[in-house]
Amino acid sequence: MKNIKLTNNIDLINKSFKKNQFYHYLKTSNLSVIIPKLKNKYVVVSQKRVPINKINYEFPSGIVEKKETTLQSAHKELTEETGYKSRSKLIKIITFYSEPGRLTTKITGYYTKDLIKISKPEKGIRIHLFSKSDIFKLILKQKFNNSSHIAMFLYLIKNIKNL
Repeated sequence: MKNIKLTNNIDLINKSFKKNQFYHYLKTSNLSVIIPKLKNKYVVVSQKRVPINKINYEFPSGIVEKKETTLQSAHKELTEETGYKSRSKLIKIITFYSEPGRLTTKITGYYTKDLIKISKPEKGIRIHLFSKSDIFKLILKQKFNNSSHIAMFLYLIKNIKNL
């Protein structure tokens, strides 16, 4: 097995698979996603995403740093990206692998509907309040493109009570 360090959070792994064949994948950081709700609207962020060269709508999320739990990361990302803080314990939605064929990334999602504004959002990020149907329209228009955020949202609205 050969490990090529690409950045602090990404390694390219070339693992022997069969005779004279290798399986290539990226060892990547785990992520947290937070789906916040304010009254009857979801708090969504938009920002330019370089790989797709578009403004993308998504929920606040980020890398789970070393010595940080997914819960701590979700709290941090909520505040950094939106300026909101949850006044109550975050509700865990689910954890899954985003692309197990090529990435090691596990994503853990959380939900809150008890928010208080404490600061401004991170520079370069816009905040939006959308209904469930607004989010579905953005998905259909390919403006809400993060598949793990879509999966997390669908799981949330289907399986978590008292939204």
